[in-house]
Amino acid sequence: MKTTAIARIGAHPLDEYLRTDRLPHIWCPGCGLGMILGTVLRAIDKSRLDIDRTTIVSGIGCTGRAAGYVKLDSFHVTHGRALPFATGLKLANPNLKVVVFSGDGDLAAIGGNHLIHAARRNIDMTVICVNNFIYGMTGGQLGPTTPEMGRTTTSRKGNTEKPFNIPYLVGAAGATYVARWTTAHVRQMERTFIEALQKKGFSLVEVISPCPTYYGRMNEQATGLDQMRYYRYNSVVKHFANLADVDISLDGQIIVGKFIDIDRPYLPAPKGENGK
Repeated sequence: MKTTAIARIGAHPLDEYLRTDRLPHIWCPGCGLGMILGTVLRAIDKSRLDIDRTTIVSGIGCTGRAAGYVKLDSFHVTHGRALPFATGLKLANPNLKVVVFSGDGDLAAIGGNHLIHAARRNIDMTVICVNNFIYGMTGGQLGPTTPEMGRTTTSRKGNTEKPFNIPYLVGAAGATYVARWTTAHVRQMERTFIEALQKKGFSLVEVISPCPTYYGRMNEQATGLDQMRYYRYNSVVKHFANLADVDISLDGQIIVGKFIDIDRPYLPAPKGENGK
């Protein structure tokens, strides 16, 4: 059994997992992506996963840049296609632990159809969906998760469309593990990532994350700290909440917690599992 990076003395806890020659990262001040990536890597370490059999797939967008910073087999694929690519990896080599780390625009907009069907098929993978309510890399446009009346560069007077409720969407499609936290819940997020990594079947954790450069600035939360304060004081933990009730509004509460944790047949299953 390998010695965890965290247990080693004289090294940064995540040196084993990071391409330090590519640091510092390109993310904006106040962005939550560095915090979330660090939490994912700590969860991988504490889960004692074989890093030679662990892979990370990401799509296009701010979140997608994470694939270039991790010292694992990682794939930065075309926009919206992280899930079908990850599905192909898993079907080709069921012994891999496949982690998808991407944003709400990549997973729920251009990749939305793939999200539904990966959950429906219960593909054995872990998906981390970083939701900052906006297209951050391409100019701050309206996205499929922008709250109603949320202002963006393409909805100056506020979004008039009902956004996706991602936990409700994947839960209805058949996911076996669904949770949501914000970047103000680092410890809870880490424990949830560990559970999701160890879950058989399709697991998804949505993380609400600051984008002060675009979403925050346009919605009276001009800094990452402002957005973190909002998460801190407006989040309510409701484990196993009715997913129809966990929509996110512009000025309302953010319901967080573990919402689904069930078992059902998954793909691809090794011999002797799923009753085969």
